[in-house]
Amino acid sequence: MDPSVSAFAVYQSKKNNKQKPNNKKRKVKKPVSRNGSAKNMKENALKELSLKLKRKQKKLKESKNIVKKKSLKKKKSKQVIRNEMNGQAPNMESCSSNNNQITVEQTTKIPKPPIVEEIPELVPAPKIEKPEVDSACSCSSSDGFEFTPVTTHSKEEGLKVFTWMLTPFDPNEFLKEIWEKKPLHIARKKPDYYKDVISTPVIDNMLRTENIQFTKNIDITSYVDGKRETHNPEGRANPHLVWDFYLNGCSIRLLNPQTYVPQLHLLNATLQEFFNSFVGANAYLTPPDSQGFAPHYDDIEAFILQTEGKKHWRIYKPRDESEILPRVPSKNFDESEIGEPVLEVVLEAGDMLYFPRGYIHQGVTIDGEHSLHVTISMYQKHAWADLLEKMIPAALQIAINENIEFREGLPLDIYDHFGLVHSDTNTPRKAEMEEIVKRLFNKIKDYLPIDEAVDQMNKKFQQDALPPVLSDFEKAVTVFGDSDVMIENGKVTNRVEIGLDTRIRLLRKNILRIVSEERIKLYYYAENSLEYHGTELPFLEIEEDLAPAIETLITTYPEYVSVENLDIPSDSDKIQISDALWSRGLIMTEYPLETIDDE
Repeated sequence: MDPSVSAFAVYQSKKNNKQKPNNKKRKVKKPVSRNGSAKNMKENALKELSLKLKRKQKKLKESKNIVKKKSLKKKKSKQVIRNEMNGQAPNMESCSSNNNQITVEQTTKIPKPPIVEEIPELVPAPKIEKPEVDSACSCSSSDGFEFTPVTTHSKEEGLKVFTWMLTPFDPNEFLKEIWEKKPLHIARKKPDYYKDVISTPVIDNMLRTENIQFTKNIDITSYVDGKRETHNPEGRANPHLVWDFYLNGCSIRLLNPQTYVPQLHLLNATLQEFFNSFVGANAYLTPPDSQGFAPHYDDIEAFILQTEGKKHWRIYKPRDESEILPRVPSKNFDESEIGEPVLEVVLEAGDMLYFPRGYIHQGVTIDGEHSLHVTISMYQKHAWADLLEKMIPAALQIAINENIEFREGLPLDIYDHFGLVHSDTNTPRKAEMEEIVKRLFNKIKDYLPIDEAVDQMNKKFQQDALPPVLSDFEKAVTVFGDSDVMIENGKVTNRVEIGLDTRIRLLRKNILRIVSEERIKLYYYAENSLEYHGTELPFLEIEEDLAPAIETLITTYPEYVSVENLDIPSDSDKIQISDALWSRGLIMTEYPLETIDDE
């Protein structure tokens, strides 16, 4: 799969790979390609070609009062997904369940889930064909291609991918009955279902072409006679050494394969828009008749996508209530500590296994077959507890600042009634002071900064998230296209600029977050590294009176809005904030921008 394929365009039905028709089309001139032969052309030929490629865009006016001014701090409306998940679970050939696990077997053709019209699938997306340009070419004013604006919703695209992962199980039913509650096994009898996600040849090529480092990117592990070991040498993981470990019975764990495998980058970047949570991946390659890891539980929601071979899995319930939905992973358990499995299955290529955080699990290859699977993970440190950890200290600080009771001195005799020595005593004076503590604690809830704490949670998401994957169509309407190209002799061609009549929208629904700290800041993930926290979280600092313009883009997504209708009074400020968002890759235009005439 092409690494530039868009999360919006890549998942198409087997029956129909064509783009849906749109009544709203505009002819756009063919852009000058960066990789064409332009640099070999003479300057005057380039100038002539550039002039011929320019077009006059028909201005699209819309009412200036389509956006009503809203207060940034008082806004309560939230963007909702247009397609609500109201479907029922599809018919299945075989389905067994109990209170602890559900197994779904499918031996017939996969039915289309009612949640969407098409079952998404990893297939190449259409690309804009760019013409080869040379000094003798001729372009008439009628030349060009039909450009249909991007109108998809990134959260809905994430739902499509999630539906594809779960098919034939209905996503709505999954979130209601399975999510965080019990394991789910889906047996498809379709060995090629996940084949495009990752494969052993892809891993081999990654080792040969990328600087894969032991411990940072890859682990060599074994689990023999109840002993779990890691065998990482230092330095680069060259294929000769990695495959030697593999042939000697060691398992291979890829720690961040989405950094190097475009298919996984696309999959995870699309899913994160639906879950509003970082979506990570580990890949596990295990040789025949072996086991790489001891029984343990994780602190993430795990989706096991089996891409090659087989693996025998045993899943165990959390041992006690304290290990249900844990916030940290467990130690390696001994077999005597974990009891009997609640689910025991053989996962074959094309199958999926889900289990919530806290469920102990172990897998072993069988029947002389190797196993390759990828674990898609999310919801690490994404619980109510994590929100409250941010909220309660802030609420206490607000209460201290605003309520004098919290600043009054402690009673002189508090040490005589509380502490380890007095923990078993009960006196009227101790009960009186306990009531004061409880009363003050109860007052803290009146100062809970819920909005600010949620913004801080989303700020963490902005730091964790993968950068988006853009199609050629999206590149053509973003800063990542073929605009502003420097050619020979220091000349810059294809210059573009945003005007008041330019229609724009956010690149993705969750591409940025407005956070009020010492000043108003826009945190965004568009420039993030493919390595987890590989770069500092970028932000754009803006004046408070410009914030309503950002609010306009957030509340109108996925619709386009004219720059002149951004909810701030000054036209120059509208252009300024739009250009700042454009230059950072945070917005797209409805159509490719008109190039500026070179005078």
